[in-house]
Amino acid sequence: MWGGLTNALNTATTSLATNAGLQAVVARNVSNAQNKTGYVSAKVANVVTVYGGAGVIQSVRNLTSASLFNAMLSGTSSSAAAQALSDGVTLLQKTAADATTTTDSTTAAQSPSTLLQALTSALQTYSSSPSNASAAAAVVTAADRLVNGLNDATTVTQNVRKTADQNMATSVGTINTLLTQFQSVNSVIVQGTASGADITDALDERDTILQSLSKEIGITTVGNSNGSMSIYTDSGVTLFETTPRDVSMQATTAYSASTTGAAVYVDGVPVTGANAVMPIQSGALAGYAQLRDTIAPTYQSQLDALAGGLINAFAETNQSTGGQLAGLFTYSGGPALPGSTAIPGLAGDISVSTAVDPAQGGSYNLIRDGGINGAAYVQNTTGASGYNAALLADITAISASQTFPSGTALSTANSVKTYASESASWLNAQYQTTSNDATYQATLLSQASQALSNATGVNIDSQMSMMLEYENSYQASAKLISTINNMFGALLQAVS
Repeated sequence: MWGGLTNALNTATTSLATNAGLQAVVARNVSNAQNKTGYVSAKVANVVTVYGGAGVIQSVRNLTSASLFNAMLSGTSSSAAAQALSDGVTLLQKTAADATTTTDSTTAAQSPSTLLQALTSALQTYSSSPSNASAAAAVVTAADRLVNGLNDATTVTQNVRKTADQNMATSVGTINTLLTQFQSVNSVIVQGTASGADITDALDERDTILQSLSKEIGITTVGNSNGSMSIYTDSGVTLFETTPRDVSMQATTAYSASTTGAAVYVDGVPVTGANAVMPIQSGALAGYAQLRDTIAPTYQSQLDALAGGLINAFAETNQSTGGQLAGLFTYSGGPALPGSTAIPGLAGDISVSTAVDPAQGGSYNLIRDGGINGAAYVQNTTGASGYNAALLADITAISASQTFPSGTALSTANSVKTYASESASWLNAQYQTTSNDATYQATLLSQASQALSNATGVNIDSQMSMMLEYENSYQASAKLISTINNMFGALLQAVS
């Protein structure tokens, strides 16, 4: 009798302690979920049965799913890259929008395509009234606005590249900081694994660091037998293996169309830029690099080609030799024509000839008569007020085919009018693609994060339900202990 009661008391006492431990695990889960930032997995107690049928907590572990966690990391990287690219392209797109793609009249007025249409309309009006000084002034005003549009578009494009470069430098700094933090917590996990210490919070901290790191650069991870972890870029370059690898980049403080941004290096290996043999594919760093090194330079080359096409289209012809020089539009390399040669930054350099601006000692009549480059280039030699042949020729030249520089993602055989329209369409397509991709990737990330949370995260409702269950079991064990104590008391009275 005594032995049976003693065994029952031991079992009840063990059960009481186990339930108290289970309640502590639940309380820890709830507290972590409410107070910690970043990724937090649910803690699960491993309960084993000992002699006598009682259960005891052997260990506490994190509820994990490697496949879902890796999917979340991949989604974070892809979403960050898409958003970084979309934000930059959105700024570029404002310089290429036209009245058919935006309701913002201010934005539409900045479009080179729209401004070219306005110039064409002004030329047509002037050709109908070649003696009208107001019509001539309107042509110069339209030309000035077109030039300013190209100049401003160049400024915006290079500012976008500069900002992307600054963001890349910031991202590199963040990556190095995160890798240093990772090394510290990774050491704690290795030591805890060897000693059998509780490392569940350290594992959460490491996962949070990985999540932050994946936002900056695409990563893959490999777990090691001692509890440590190795990190690689999504292209296979080692970021962390026992110690962090150095991630470096030389920031470029000023950008022009001819500037090439510096590459990002991981342990001396370029992972961005034209010479990258293992280029990264995702993370904000990859998005900024694509914006700075590919999208923005391509658009700048289109602007430069368009500026060159304008100068060529409005060229003046020497009436004796047939040679041509820049007319209404010129640049610092004028009066020679750019032809089909690619001149970086030409869109920021193009200007309206001072010869047609009365405020600068010029004359509107030179637009109608020719002679911006001197008497040899005058077409209206009699000074007839009704002469409009040169104006009609300019209108025709806007729609006439010419050869544009290669490497702009647009056709080299094109008219100025069509080239301006196709450039706007190209950038608008980039805008739609990057915007849609940013939305799509954000949705995928949300789904991956939700799936991970459902599988391994802390669900407050289920935790509170378990807490109630453990409390009931605790009370039952406590009542059983009280009953056994009473039975012991009764037996003692009986034998005495």
